[in-house]
Order: sequence, then C-alpha cells, then structure tokens
Amino acid sequence: MDPITAVLSEELLARIAVRAPGYDERNEFCHEDLAELTAAGYLRALVPTDRGGLGWDLPTLVAAQRRLAAAAPATALAVNMHHIWVSVSRQMVERGHTEFEQVLQEAAAGEVFAFGISEAGNDAVLFDSTTEAEVDDDGSVTFTGTKIFTTLAPVWTRLGLFGKDTAATGAEGETPLIFGFLERETPGWRTLENWDTLGMRATQSHATSLEGARISADRIVRRLPVGPNPDPLVFAIFSSFLTLLAAVYTGIGDRALTLGAELVAQRTSMISGESMDRDPDVRYKLAEAQLTQLSLDSQLRGIAAEVESGAEHGPSWFPRLAALRTTATRTARQVVDQVLSVSGGAQYHRESELSRLYRDSLAGIHHPSDDESAHRTLATYTLGPL
Repeated sequence: MDPITAVLSEELLARIAVRAPGYDERNEFCHEDLAELTAAGYLRALVPTDRGGLGWDLPTLVAAQRRLAAAAPATALAVNMHHIWVSVSRQMVERGHTEFEQVLQEAAAGEVFAFGISEAGNDAVLFDSTTEAEVDDDGSVTFTGTKIFTTLAPVWTRLGLFGKDTAATGAEGETPLIFGFLERETPGWRTLENWDTLGMRATQSHATSLEGARISADRIVRRLPVGPNPDPLVFAIFSSFLTLLAAVYTGIGDRALTLGAELVAQRTSMISGESMDRDPDVRYKLAEAQLTQLSLDSQLRGIAAEVESGAEHGPSWFPRLAALRTTATRTARQVVDQVLSVSGGAQYHRESELSRLYRDSLAGIHHPSDDESAHRTLATYTLGPL
C-alpha cells in the first residue's frame, strides 16, 4: 500500500476538508485535525523507523503535504512547522551532529515542535537576532525578546528558537547566535494572542513573548556567528523550510485546479447552451494555470530529491531554494486567480472554498525568504555582491 494513503487516507482527508471552513470562520486552531494526524502517526513521518517513526524521506513528505494542503491549507501549514524541525534534525544527525538526536526521540514520543525564529523587523532572518540570549554559569541560556508567527502556538510542547548572546563584542570568530529548544512547561514566556488574519487562520500563529525563558545547557544545540555562513544548520533550516513551505502552496494550486475543472463543468453558457468547460477562453485560462502548476511540480520534485540525496551544496543552492519558495507562493496566487476568473460570481462569496484558498494563498507573501530577500539572493548570485 502507498505509504502516504496509508496515513492520509481519503476518509481522513475528507473529515479534515469538512472542518476547514469552520476553523477559518471561527478563527480557531485545528485541534481535531491535529489529534487525528497525530493518531495516524503523521507527526512521526520523517523520524527514522529505528527511532520509532515512519521512516519517510523528504520527497514522500513533500508529496503528503501537497495532499494535506489540498484538503486544508492552514492545517498543512500548521504541521509543516513541526515537520521542518524534524527534517532539520534528521539532516543534522545524518551529518554526525548528535545533539539533534533529542528532537527525533521526542518527536517519536509525541512532542510537538514549533518554529520560534521570525522576529519583527529582522530581515537578516537566521543571520542575526533581536532576541537577547544571556548565558548562565551552568551553560543554560535565558532568552528575552518577541517571536512572531509562532505557528502551533496553542499546542506546541517544544519551541525551537534562537537569540543573540548579550556578552557578544562583535569580535571576529565569535559565535553569539544561540539555538535551543524550549520546553512548554518552562516559565518566562507567554503567548500574545494576536492572530486575527486574512487567511491561514487555523494555524493560530500568535506571537510569543520571551520574558526570561531559560533553556538548559543540554537543550542548546548550536552556536553560530552573525552573518551568512556555511554551517550545516543554516542549510538544513533553509532547505527544509523552503521545500516544505513550497509543498503547501503547491497543494493549494492542486486543489484550485481540481475545483476549477468541477465548477466550469457545472456552468452553462446562455449563448452556446454548452457547459463552460467547452468554452475556448475558459479552456485557455485553465490550461495556462495548469502550465504554471506543472512547471512548479517539476521544480519542487527535483529540489526535494536533491536535498534528500545530500547533493553538494554549491553556490546555486540558496538561489534555487529561494526561487522555489518564490515560484510556489506566486504560482498559488496566480492559479487561484485564474480559476476564480472562470468559475462564476458565486465564488466571490466569502464562504466559497475558492475564496478561502485565495485568502490562504496570500499568506505566502510574508514567509521568509520574502520577495525582496529572494531577489537580493538572486542578484548576488547573478551579478556578484554589492
């Protein structure tokens, strides 16, 4: 049996799809979806079998996330952040960095990992931080600052985050950026319930205020210098984040095209008396949407396979990853827009699935690496640094 359908069965996806409009309408976290996905073993998908997981590879998870996103984009985006940390840790352990073993073990045991990286106004993303990290004598680290877009905010049990050592002087060779995993029961943090957004509402990606949250020394996993650097953790985060993010937005396009084909077949032209799927202009528009979707399909599959294979991280890797993320989020918006243009005015109503897909697709504008950052990366690759 196909490993994806064995976990994400048609029946499970149908239940998730039915719940999606309600979560969106109520601006409510997808608790029932997460419970069912957890029971099915989906949060253990990338954990190796010898550590209690399903033993999937990245291309398999990418295909699964497309399938889940077609049913409920916000649910797929929510669990994406957990999968990213597991993917990062899987890569790091395979490269001999055993300090990340704890993530694989805890994911297998049912812990839920969230992504506490983004900070307001921090366009350096992984290469600097506005969060203060104070190192104690015993090696533990206390974090103070605010993380935005903390997906899975209501349910995470482990928050992967980073901050900047307050003792840093800026000297060459320093490694002041400190990464670790915060346990939910640890005091010194609180959720700022500010997630009332246009789309992707079921992710409940509230901001997190770190107010002296302490991570013990054994849960600190990496120290990096400020600025771009070739550390394997940087590649593991970028490759996992951008590839899995692209999978979600590709799934939105998949669903939009399926809906478009169904909707135009249901409409009848008063002029010709035929269904609208016979109209040449409609056929052209949906063919154009399919053209961009299939181009993205090839790009996503190729990069996922290369990341999985451990291909050499040459100078084109980061531009290609940035291009994948940018293409995926742009394509989702373009495809939904084309489908809306041929599906009739009823789809403009707020309760229509296409309307919700359109709102969900717009969230792609704000994910790292954003459009400006991607273009800086591509310009540097093409023209050299300024």
